[in-house]
Amino acid sequence: MRSSAGKSRGDFLLEIGCEEIPAAMIPKAAQELKAILIKYLSANNLGGEPTVEESIETFGAPRRLIAITRKILLHQQDEMRELTGPPKSVAFDGVGEPTRAAMSFAEKQGIPVSKLSIVNTPKGEYLIARQLVEGKPAAQILAEVLPLAILEIPWPRSMVWTGAHGPRFIRPVRWIVALLDGKVIPFSFAGVRAGNHTDGHRFLGKKSVPVIGPRDYEPKLKKNFVLCKPEARLKKIEAELHALASRKGLHPHKDASLLNLVTYLNEYPSVILGGFDPAFLALPEEILITVMRDHQKYFAAESRNGELAPHFFAVINLPRDPKGLVRAGHERVLRARFADAQFFWETDQKIRLGDYLPRLAAVTYERRLGSYRDKVERMRTLARWLAEQWFSSGIAQADVTGSDRAAELAKCDLATEMVREFTELQGIVGGLYARAQGEPEEIACAIYDQYKPAGLDDPPPRNLTGCAVALADKLDSLVACFAVGAIPTGSSDPFALRRAALGIVKIILDRKLPLSISAAISAAAKSLGEHPPKIAASAQVEGQVQEFLLERARFILRERHGSAYDEINAAFAAGADDLVDAAERVAAVRAIRNTKNFAPLAAAFKRIRNILEKSAGKSGRAQGGVRQELLKEPAESQLYTAAQKVGEAASRLKKEGKYRAALEKISELRPAVDLFFDKVLVMAEDQAVRENRIALLAGLLKEFSTIADFSELGADDTGKSLGASA
Repeated sequence: MRSSAGKSRGDFLLEIGCEEIPAAMIPKAAQELKAILIKYLSANNLGGEPTVEESIETFGAPRRLIAITRKILLHQQDEMRELTGPPKSVAFDGVGEPTRAAMSFAEKQGIPVSKLSIVNTPKGEYLIARQLVEGKPAAQILAEVLPLAILEIPWPRSMVWTGAHGPRFIRPVRWIVALLDGKVIPFSFAGVRAGNHTDGHRFLGKKSVPVIGPRDYEPKLKKNFVLCKPEARLKKIEAELHALASRKGLHPHKDASLLNLVTYLNEYPSVILGGFDPAFLALPEEILITVMRDHQKYFAAESRNGELAPHFFAVINLPRDPKGLVRAGHERVLRARFADAQFFWETDQKIRLGDYLPRLAAVTYERRLGSYRDKVERMRTLARWLAEQWFSSGIAQADVTGSDRAAELAKCDLATEMVREFTELQGIVGGLYARAQGEPEEIACAIYDQYKPAGLDDPPPRNLTGCAVALADKLDSLVACFAVGAIPTGSSDPFALRRAALGIVKIILDRKLPLSISAAISAAAKSLGEHPPKIAASAQVEGQVQEFLLERARFILRERHGSAYDEINAAFAAGADDLVDAAERVAAVRAIRNTKNFAPLAAAFKRIRNILEKSAGKSGRAQGGVRQELLKEPAESQLYTAAQKVGEAASRLKKEGKYRAALEKISELRPAVDLFFDKVLVMAEDQAVRENRIALLAGLLKEFSTIADFSELGADDTGKSLGASA
């Protein structure tokens, strides 16, 4: 086999230069580019060292996506391929002369018959043709695959920039750097030909900067005011934030998502400190922080005691601002934004929050589901129902009247000028207005927290009234959208139903709220049918919503509680309508599953289930009671007696909610179960005895599967067994 002569490996650099990419899209695009390059390099046997995955580094900045691969092969290795032909018996006649089949195979491979070989295979002797396939230069392969790789980068949206039939990309491509071992890889994309010149900072750097590869790429860009690696930009921002804040006796308001955003908004970031009129501090800090963060991308400044200070930190795409002109511009813009917010705050409160309710009739929730005014009425019905359920369960702080009032006011801020201008503040503004207008603190907090939790790391609403409103909102959204067919598909989830379902589960589990999932869904369906536009939700829709919720419950129990698939399946098979109860049973199974007696007993229960499934329909008494006079063997009598004794104790512990203790008690059955299977033939010839033994096992499975179905243990998320058959 021939290998390429001379230098065998070199470094590869790819830079796609374009107009500013939306900051939030850059990290994901860099990850996707890496996966795509791994695919192409692996498929063409051009892997870098030590491995393909480890040799590729991808990252991005506002105007560029970059990939660097160290020590990839400069030339494919030659490869000896074996092509299988016809069987020897077909390829040669009785005197050993090649037949037409052998000659056709040889002609197809471009070699004489004499060059064919015979090999033994499991199917017999076959002809093979060995061919040496010479490897191609890596530059030639890369020139072919790189346009495809760039085109494959997935974007949330993309456009055609070079004519109706040109390739799609997120922004117009302005330059491409593609170098292998210092030499340009010849290809074009979107009308731009690859070369060896990059661009520096749009305003501070040179227009065309020659590079020879990864070694000089980063330092040359740095000289031209571009920090191409996000880690370098982040480190610079954090260091300057800390230094500037320390000098002024301040702290930047912690905001990880904003820090990540400004890292990808700037090529050469620097931090400046600005100020604003302290009179604006009379506005709620939520409004001030939202204006600074979401609209201006500023970090709010806090004094050493944690109070908001009349300052802000701005990250600019310049090395410095010596004359303060940039700072003055930012201050001027922020002053105008704060003035708007102050105007809205004062104007909105000229009428009571509740007086905005009629205006919601003109705000569409979903064209088939009516207005937000209609949604509010459904939420009120559900919030009252939830509070009534909790009060009847013994939760004294459940407030039916307060839940109704909070639900009535929850969406009113959607009609305010503040939320129209600053949509990020919906809910928060309603809570602030309610507090300012003298509504009880319980209700103001419930309105403020109605969209919580926003994610798995976000806390649930602070009080029970808030939980009622949040659950009512999310339950109505789920049932209503499922009823009209607006169900999430793939990445499409316009009404954020997955987040709503996760929120429902998290509220219930975090606050340990007693609630029947099926009853809550039915209450939401009933409300949907009673209030305009009076949409009917079928039993099938209710079932779909319940399964949708239970899938999210399984996810949370796996990802946040650390439970295994089969532990969750075992507990849920015994009932999952009460999520708090189900979670406690999952935890009990997890705690005991690997104890001495329990694991073998779970295997025995799997065996019992298999026996019952095989005997279904063959034994008429399988579901009947056990007749003690038919217990012929001592082992089956012993099992029956032990089951009665253990069952009473386990049932008492279960009623007390002591699931682990109940499972430990059930595990005491193991010796009796093992003895039964060792000494007793279940499928006895005597039909009456056989049916009685099956009834004994069926009763055993039913009686001791009310906490968890042990036969589910040892199966993965598809239901397949992970261990040996019992």
